[in-house]
Amino acid sequence: MDLPCVQWQDHVAQKWTRLDPESQERFTSLVEVDDVFKCALTLTTQDDLDFLQSICDRSSAQKDTGRAAKCREKGNSSFKSRDYTAAALHYSQGVCSAPLRSEQLPLCYANRSAALYHLQLHQECLHDIDRALENGYPSHLVHKLDERRTQCLKHVSGGQNEKVDRHGSASKNHKGPDRAETPSVLMSEICPQAAVGFSPEKGRHLVAVQGIAAGEVILTDRPYSCVLIPGMEEVQGGRGGLDSERGGFGTEHRRCHRCLRETLCPLPCDGCSYSRYCSTSCQWDAWEEHHHWECPLGADLIVMGVMSQLALRATLKAGLKNIQTAREPIRGKHTKSEPDSRSSESSDTNHPDPAASHYGDSYPSVFHLLHHLNRHSPALRFLNAVTIATLVRRLSETGPPPASWTLVGPPAAPEEDGGNADWSMELWLMGSAVLRHMLQLRCNAQAIVSLQDAGATNSPVQSRREIRIATAIFPTLSLLNHSCCPNTSLAFSTGAAVDPSGSDLSADVRESVSQPRLNVTVRAARVIDAGQEILHCYGPHSSRMVTRKRQHLLQEQYYFLCQCEACSRTQEEGGTEGGQQRPGGGGARLEAGLLCFKCKGSLKRSGADKGTGFMCSQSSCSHRVSSSEVSLVLQEIRVDLEKAVELMERERPDEAVRLLNRTQCEAARVLAETHPLQGELADALARAYATVGDWNNAASHLERSAVAIGSQYGDDSIELGQQLFKLAQLHFNGGARGPALSVIPEVRRLLRLHSGPGCPELQELQDMEDCLRG
Repeated sequence: MDLPCVQWQDHVAQKWTRLDPESQERFTSLVEVDDVFKCALTLTTQDDLDFLQSICDRSSAQKDTGRAAKCREKGNSSFKSRDYTAAALHYSQGVCSAPLRSEQLPLCYANRSAALYHLQLHQECLHDIDRALENGYPSHLVHKLDERRTQCLKHVSGGQNEKVDRHGSASKNHKGPDRAETPSVLMSEICPQAAVGFSPEKGRHLVAVQGIAAGEVILTDRPYSCVLIPGMEEVQGGRGGLDSERGGFGTEHRRCHRCLRETLCPLPCDGCSYSRYCSTSCQWDAWEEHHHWECPLGADLIVMGVMSQLALRATLKAGLKNIQTAREPIRGKHTKSEPDSRSSESSDTNHPDPAASHYGDSYPSVFHLLHHLNRHSPALRFLNAVTIATLVRRLSETGPPPASWTLVGPPAAPEEDGGNADWSMELWLMGSAVLRHMLQLRCNAQAIVSLQDAGATNSPVQSRREIRIATAIFPTLSLLNHSCCPNTSLAFSTGAAVDPSGSDLSADVRESVSQPRLNVTVRAARVIDAGQEILHCYGPHSSRMVTRKRQHLLQEQYYFLCQCEACSRTQEEGGTEGGQQRPGGGGARLEAGLLCFKCKGSLKRSGADKGTGFMCSQSSCSHRVSSSEVSLVLQEIRVDLEKAVELMERERPDEAVRLLNRTQCEAARVLAETHPLQGELADALARAYATVGDWNNAASHLERSAVAIGSQYGDDSIELGQQLFKLAQLHFNGGARGPALSVIPEVRRLLRLHSGPGCPELQELQDMEDCLRG
């Protein structure tokens, strides 16, 4: 939930409509963020705070013994059915819900230790046994824990492969981390072959000063701040995931709220039931950086949305001193010209434009990102301003200002204090900074994505899909401008240790990267010549969306008309995106690959119908088809495909095969083999055949799917690499030694190109190859 919940949006919308025209005009005319926040603060009333409290009561983040007991009961039910992963997650929810010194806390820890034992997480099991005892586990039941400890120690001392938590272990029940063990922190590094440039048209941006080879690391960056997105289920439906029957666990239950690392045994926050962490290090760092002040707000932050929380978190991390410094005119040492295509305005003509400078991973790089205040609609501007004013007032009610907010020198604060007297001077500076970041995030927020298994847990071939797990702001990544056909690939590391072998970064950086952390690595997706700009995609990609729709979305959210290579090429070709496109070169290929209903020649957009229909490209035919006819045929194929997938989820693969074969025959009459829908049908057939152990048919259909994937995304795309990885698995499972060995090198090339040498699938490929070569 990026924006505040619907109830809050409606409340603020009504507040806006109740303003008299003069007040609306005065608010709309404000051109400085400081003035907008000052105005919103004066308009925020106790009624707003009361309404926020009323909707927060529905999603409380407070500790609750009763809720903890119910979670433990659900865990017991999953445990009895031998679903130990679901049991561990239910028990973890109980751990997070249980108040300190409640009887439920040690019971949940003890029960979770049993689930972890059955999952062969013996080290984690031992840590939970310790926690149960430290929190007052009933003495008459201690013998059970002693027996479990004895069994765990046998496994640990026996030297068996342990899935040990190497991330400062959630496990050592410290009040604070052992700072001597905290790894050095790598924030960002740009490779020597790239440099930051600036122009009035492009703003700050990254340019290749030397040629960059495909697959080479261009930059690494850590987020200045990030917020996990709640409610995004890691695996959905009945395909082996934790569906509604098993608890509907989402990212907030399965991942550390600081580094986003997956964990089945998180450490809870002592104050709220929502936040949880993979280690004492993450727990302590989050508390010191932001959670000490976020914790009392609890459900307020959930209701106000991810963007509001991220804006507040970045401000709390910066502290008052950094904000005051960033607000000062740039002098001397900061005159170095550097990037951000999405950077910030300055009306001060006597000093270098802050937007023309890059400050590495420090706070000024975030502060000086463009906020585009004047381009937000008045209603959206008002929603953001009132949301932040209300949130900051709520924060001021929780107690005195944070220690990092000790005022240095007099701020240019308004006379109205708007809240707690202890906050009278600091409130305005904090609120203005939070609002600034809230506005910036519309154009500068970066989704952190992760590949998740989407198939059944017992499937011989795993399907994977990309999900968005968090929203972040990256100081250096924000330098990159957009292209609908980017020359880079992004790979996120969410707390897992990275293998730096083969990295092009310096030795000291490789040593630091090897430590667990959340970061992004940007690699060249193809050769980038000296002088070329380094670009990545903000979302709308030429392989997934037609030009006019991409340009509309980019104009709406990022306030620019895209003229990248893909968009310009379409314009040069007359604005059509039919069947004349280069492989992977652009356009939503739902229009490419359509066949004439009469002669099976290729269809193209009909200029005579002003884009409302299609015409056969064969002059001897010239058959016309309306857009509605095409849409109806595609919809019927899509409905059958979804029915077949549902049949597979219900473990009826034979029926799915019959339906898919019939649908594929129908589709062949109107769709070329390269059409994306043909690729989806072939992929579904491959999964169905693999489920029943028909490896040859499965591989045959997956090869057809790979043809469509390559046509849509390109021969060097990560999408094709992932599809060919599944093909290698099918060949391996079917004992097809030659075909497997022939496809593995291409899979390895594509995975290394986009994900680097640390990609976990590379090890699986190596294991398959070693086995096949004997």
